[in-house]
Amino acid sequence: MFTHGAMDFFYLIIFPGFAFTVVAGLLSTWVDRKVSARIQWRVGPPWYQPFADVIKLMGKESIIPEGANRVSFLIAPFIGFTAVILVSTIVWMANIFPGASFVGDLIVVIYLLYLPAIALIVAGSASRNPFGALGASREMNLMLAYEAALLFAVFTVVVKNGGIISLGGILGYQAAHGAMLSQGASCIIAFVVTLLCMPAKLGIVPFDIAEAETELIAGPYTEYSGVTLAIFKLTKAMLLFTLPIFMLTLFAKTVWTPWTILWYALILVFIILVKNVNPRFRIDQALRLFWLPVLGLSLLGIILAAVGL
Repeated sequence: MFTHGAMDFFYLIIFPGFAFTVVAGLLSTWVDRKVSARIQWRVGPPWYQPFADVIKLMGKESIIPEGANRVSFLIAPFIGFTAVILVSTIVWMANIFPGASFVGDLIVVIYLLYLPAIALIVAGSASRNPFGALGASREMNLMLAYEAALLFAVFTVVVKNGGIISLGGILGYQAAHGAMLSQGASCIIAFVVTLLCMPAKLGIVPFDIAEAETELIAGPYTEYSGVTLAIFKLTKAMLLFTLPIFMLTLFAKTVWTPWTILWYALILVFIILVKNVNPRFRIDQALRLFWLPVLGLSLLGIILAAVGL
């Protein structure tokens, strides 16, 4: 018989927390790399390649650049890493035990999902590298743009369901009334906005503006190596799995159905296609996109939800 503390440890470290999210995230990056390779008429890596890459990085030295803020430089990778583990645990636990969901956990998840971008900003600023600082500046501007639209999209769901701000409550509402995606035009608009913001939140093409390898070497990642770089890579891989699951929890009733795999596959395919058929945006183009049409669409969604559509 497991004690309460042992079960909490299991949930956080094994499933649905750290270990499960890492494995699922790395497998998702393999699918991304494999499909991208096929699109480009290449063979692509074997399934274990993302795991091998992380293990290899873990065995290398982490070098701290001269003049860098040592504490901020070393802590930054773990800020986003810890946040994604907590988000995955909260979202999956809400799906496993909807009744145990606490009031306001949706707010907590939204807050925690800010932290990976903030970690990049801290990392670039602490490295004392001009490319890192420029990448951090770009990430800050981009984050302010897409997060505004994403926040309105998420709260469209809250307005539509009558003010429920717990994930368990949202799942209960969908169990009684059907998936939010079927609740009207406002929720469809919110779903589309969330989908459009996801590549930017993941930092992939065409929104890899902060990293911009051909311009900034690697932006905030430029001075990172070894374990610290591996943590950043793991965070990005885990987000690739966690963000779609959070999205499905909000809009698609629950993740405990056979349809979830299909939904997740479709979202992943969308992300991969966006990545492979678009060039990188300039920062001004990305800001114009999110501050004008995407934010406008998001505002339209929440207004329609407020009037019952």
